[in-house]
Amino acid sequence: MHNAAFAELGLDWVYLAFPVPTGAGADAVAAMRTLRLGGLSVTMPHKAEVLAAVDRVDTTATELGAANCLAWSGDGLTAHNTDGRGFIDSLRLDAGVDPAGRTAVVLGAGGAARAVVFALAGAGVESVVVVNRTDDRAERAVALAPAIARVGGLDDVAAADIVVNATPVGMGARGDDSGASPVPPHSLHAAQTVVDLVYTPVHTPLLQAAVACGAQAVDGIGMLVHQAGHALTLWTGQPAPLDVMGDAAREAISSTG
Repeated sequence: MHNAAFAELGLDWVYLAFPVPTGAGADAVAAMRTLRLGGLSVTMPHKAEVLAAVDRVDTTATELGAANCLAWSGDGLTAHNTDGRGFIDSLRLDAGVDPAGRTAVVLGAGGAARAVVFALAGAGVESVVVVNRTDDRAERAVALAPAIARVGGLDDVAAADIVVNATPVGMGARGDDSGASPVPPHSLHAAQTVVDLVYTPVHTPLLQAAVACGAQAVDGIGMLVHQAGHALTLWTGQPAPLDVMGDAAREAISSTG
């Protein structure tokens, strides 16, 4: 995505992957400073560790306790979390769905789920129900939006306007879950928007069930592209060519899937 975007923008930049051992996130930040890398994406297990190694942390990354993007701000480094903004953009810009005033169920309570809960609250949803296998992790996600969020169960799915899967269930790389849906298909109906943050495969069992019942199905590539677009703008100061990035992402995913 990023290399396609750099080419489109005429930038002499290249996006590379650097394997970083667990516990060495701060060393990677130091290397960014030494090499003057233009930007850095941060993946697990380093998203929390890097917060202590930068000069500033934006509000969202502070609330979530995790960053997925580091960018220069003057001579200092700022940690950002663009996941939630990417999710909301995928709803509003790609699916034409404004979450304001709607009810939502978020399946899962990990980093992606927490970002979604926080972003939905900021976007004005009426309520959010967090469904997770363990209530203690669900409570930590709920704490990001205590006025409107609560812990619930799968029986809450049918009443939601927006259903978001932020678990790995349905991911093609997991042989045990690749044919599974995180919710019973009979819980879904035509008045809903169903989002699956899993993007390999693109057409997950959950989204197939959503289409079958007439619900609006939104795949995970939209959030992937939009969060990357926000990061690219932070690095370069230029608007991200989202269409180019989306085409590159879908081509890459189809070629590996």
